[in-house]
Amino acid sequence: MPLKIRAHPRARRIALKIDHAGDAVEMVLPRRCSRGEALRFLEASRGWIDARLAQLPPRIVFVHGAQVPVRDLPHRIRAMGTMRGKGPAWIEEGELRIAGDPAFLARRTRDFLRALAKSELAARAEKMATLVERKVRHVTVRDTVSRWGSCAKGGNLSFSWRLIFAPEAVIDYVVAHEVAHLVEMNHGPRFWRIVEKLHPGAKAERLWLNRNRLRLMRIG
Repeated sequence: MPLKIRAHPRARRIALKIDHAGDAVEMVLPRRCSRGEALRFLEASRGWIDARLAQLPPRIVFVHGAQVPVRDLPHRIRAMGTMRGKGPAWIEEGELRIAGDPAFLARRTRDFLRALAKSELAARAEKMATLVERKVRHVTVRDTVSRWGSCAKGGNLSFSWRLIFAPEAVIDYVVAHEVAHLVEMNHGPRFWRIVEKLHPGAKAERLWLNRNRLRLMRIG
């Protein structure tokens, strides 16, 4: 597994972590840390690293035959070869069917899922916005690692496209959270009352996201 090393001017000690997708070990060094000191720390931490890597959820790669969750329901990826009239990708009979050259299957699968996520998130956001008498100006999807959604002034919402892998209730909770920010750009009591109005009882959804974050990051 690759090792990423970066210096941080405010770091007081050497720190190790597994990156969000579980694809690398990251080591953060304080100023004036020697290479020898860093390597000794890394060697002494092998047990910790091995234990963390063993806990990682399995990586799901977009290949023919792989099973991918869509709205938390399993869908098998199926390469369809050259076809006409269906487009590059579609869902049918519990399968993600991908047409065209198999060399581009992974990219087409990802593009299809991102587009599906954007369409669903935008529709849900616009519906919820009407309940609080607000308008959504624009919805984008990105591959964010630190947050599931964000709201900017003016009605622009952004979401992680990986929410398409989560259960319906979890998707609705994240949308409700960001739509509530159209009214309150804070996390005060009034904000949470709006979230509760849009999606009652969201504690289970927040817990699900915390527990499954890394699993979603390791898809694709």
